Amino acid sequence: MNIENAQKIVDKWIQEHGVRYFNELTNMAQLTEEVGEVARIIARRYGEQSEKESDRDKDLGEELADVVFVVLCLANQTGIDLQEAFDKKMAKKTKRDHDRHHNNDKLKK
Repeated sequence: MNIENAQKIVDKWIQEHGVRYFNELTNMAQLTEEVGEVARIIARRYGEQSEKESDRDKDLGEELADVVFVVLCLANQTGIDLQEAFDKKMAKKTKRDHDRHHNNDKLKK
């Protein structure tokens, strides 16, 4: 599935199940909340914080999917073609960062 199809799937889901999109500010707050949940799992599972018993059953994939869902909602409601934006970003990063990362001694450790 590409991003364009994902945007269409989310839009169809909103129309059929969600009544309407939450407004942009609400979705931004929701995105922040979802990113916080991802951060909590990563900090405790892969970082130096100990993992609480209540966090052990958290599914990182599910939380990342929540982030993607809200990002797709925001793109849909603001008229962003996220596939096009992503493709442009990848081309820019590829051109800008190829040599930069290969020449970064910190990444060779």
